[in-house]
Amino acid sequence: MAQVWRCAGLRWASSGPELEWHGGRRSALPRGKRVAFEVADGGTRTCRGARGRACPVRAVVPGRSTGARCEECARLDRAHSVAADTFADDPRPYRVYLAWFGPGMTKVGITALERGTARLLEQGAVCFSWLGAGPLMAARRSEELLRAALRVPDRIPYADKRAVRSALPKTAAARAAEIEDLHARAVALGGWPESLEREPFRPVDHAEVFGLAGLPAPVGQVGELVPGGAVSGELVAAAGPDLHLATDGGVVVLDTRLMTGWELRPTVGGGLSVPVCGCREAAGVQDELF
Repeated sequence: MAQVWRCAGLRWASSGPELEWHGGRRSALPRGKRVAFEVADGGTRTCRGARGRACPVRAVVPGRSTGARCEECARLDRAHSVAADTFADDPRPYRVYLAWFGPGMTKVGITALERGTARLLEQGAVCFSWLGAGPLMAARRSEELLRAALRVPDRIPYADKRAVRSALPKTAAARAAEIEDLHARAVALGGWPESLEREPFRPVDHAEVFGLAGLPAPVGQVGELVPGGAVSGELVAAAGPDLHLATDGGVVVLDTRLMTGWELRPTVGGGLSVPVCGCREAAGVQDELF
């Protein structure tokens, strides 16, 4: 019987995306790799824990949950979250950035300087530029300034990102145009915190890293994993937590956050035997179920 591994999620390393497994093992995900696994029969999906600690009760979590945490672990995670404004005394320096995911989809955000570009890769940012660097609260005030003055959101839904990923402008210059304009407008604003050192516009493009050139439009996306269900396909692109897998029926998107907490094992079979839903089109229209 094939060995079973419990998935701990996807991370972006310097060499590209990797799946992590409980116990420390990692599986690299180069483009062209066949991703093929099945969920252990009779298994349950358990909470991923919080802040590097296992869930004390190994609570069962729903298959459609992308957070993969029980209520108590989710509360603990939020209590120490910079994004939720609950951890204001972090002494590390932070960077403010503008990230672009597609036409009309630019967000402002902050990330610890020591993390480099990891946060942008994790979010699936197609193009980004730094705006400035400084203490956490200065970075947070700058983020709020842009939201209020330029109406730049701090969140873009993943469904919106997926809807346009296969129909983006073909050149890096065209992909950077929106954040170039916003960057110029942002640095011209008054009210920037004095402790935030502003940075020049230097766009970084991830289209090649993600494998987006010539990416076919997906025909569906995995809605959830289920005991005994299988997923199999060739990896043609990876952006943020999403794997775009070529199957006999077309490209299907697998959000790897749905894998976290399941016990999985390799399979030699093909095709999909998990619920697959239609993908939203760029115009925002919901397809019929796949």
